[in-house]
Amino acid sequence: MSGRRGNGESSIYFSEADGKWHGWVTVGTKPDGRPDRRHRMAATEAEVKKKVQELEKQRAAGKVRKAGRPPTIEQWMDTFLDTVCARKVEDRSMAPRTLDDYRSKNRLYIVPGVGKHRIDRLAPEHLDKLYLNLLRTGGEDGEPLASSTVLKVHRIISRALKVAMQREMITRNVATLLDAPSADETEIEPLTRAEARAVLDEAARRRNGTRWSVGAALGLRQGEALGLRWSYIDFETGMMRVHWQLQRLKWQHGCEDPHACGARLHRKACKKNCTTHKNYKRGCPKPCAKDCTEHASRCPQRKDGGLVFRTPKGKNKRIVPVPAPLLTALRVHRTTQKRERLAAGELWKEHDLVFCQENGKPIDPRHDWEELQDILDASGVVPRGTHASGRHTAGTLLTENGVGLRVVMEILGHSQPRVAQRYTHVSSPLAEDAATKMGDALWG
Repeated sequence: MSGRRGNGESSIYFSEADGKWHGWVTVGTKPDGRPDRRHRMAATEAEVKKKVQELEKQRAAGKVRKAGRPPTIEQWMDTFLDTVCARKVEDRSMAPRTLDDYRSKNRLYIVPGVGKHRIDRLAPEHLDKLYLNLLRTGGEDGEPLASSTVLKVHRIISRALKVAMQREMITRNVATLLDAPSADETEIEPLTRAEARAVLDEAARRRNGTRWSVGAALGLRQGEALGLRWSYIDFETGMMRVHWQLQRLKWQHGCEDPHACGARLHRKACKKNCTTHKNYKRGCPKPCAKDCTEHASRCPQRKDGGLVFRTPKGKNKRIVPVPAPLLTALRVHRTTQKRERLAAGELWKEHDLVFCQENGKPIDPRHDWEELQDILDASGVVPRGTHASGRHTAGTLLTENGVGLRVVMEILGHSQPRVAQRYTHVSSPLAEDAATKMGDALWG
């Protein structure tokens, strides 16, 4: 027997029972207070000393992983989504729809690609191969995924591994050892001034027409516009607080056993939603994995779904100035709404909403979308496809009129300059004027 021994010191010895050299290193304490001693074994004394010294270096650097068998990527992602991210949703530092997106990408891409790897044995080349496959044939239909989607997958994996490293399950985040997938810049399609005015003229002839003026002038997102409240508009100062939004969230089970709850409805509901048993023509033969949530909307104790009001997070919660003509339009709209409230009588449901149904209830985002398509069609404007068109139009018009990038970010609620910089790529009168001045300077 050789090596150092004593209170907390490493020890090395030869065992005649198996003919091997053994080393023990104390790396800390276990949750129950007992010493956490790790074992190393080798055929020679030199080999076991090298292993012991390496473990001692890890101990000194604070990089010794916790005791116990590390989980697979699939197991850790379940824990990460169901506890870490779920807690963030509860404290409002993460939006529920962000968690839904994480779950979807984990089920479709991460678990099938690298789910079986043990978390401490995941290597950069495993992620390189995953991203390459997603870019080639990553979609459910075998079609290549957009580079922006692959980048989101990378960010989810990197964030999950960062938390695992913070909890000493691994000693490094391998996602940081490779270049993140590059995403193509999304081409924005704002309306021109003439098109924007044509849309607003058409909208003015409709109920809640001012809703589209707010979207175009202030660049509010759909949820922010539909969740806007009268108490957040100061007509004296001309300022508006964007402190509320309306969102449609997926229903969650409120019962203890989602599978038992959904058993009666499961076969029919699961047919189009469950990827685990998608080959069954009549749906699943029995309640399946938790990725099948279709019947959650019919759970007797369902919760946290449907149309809900939420406060925006981060810089999305902001105060913006309202143009004087829009304030006038909002005053007229408020008078019209008061007449509707009197006409509805007891049927009116008060939510203090600026834009609502004729009974005061929130406007379904789907109906809001259909209304936009009707307005675009009636105004003769080629449909741009999304509500972001109004937001892009606001950003582009602000930039064209010489508003600085930081101010555009403040008005639109952007947290990253690169997002707002998209509006500076659009040809504007300012750019054209600069080109004219350059021509005069060089060629007279």
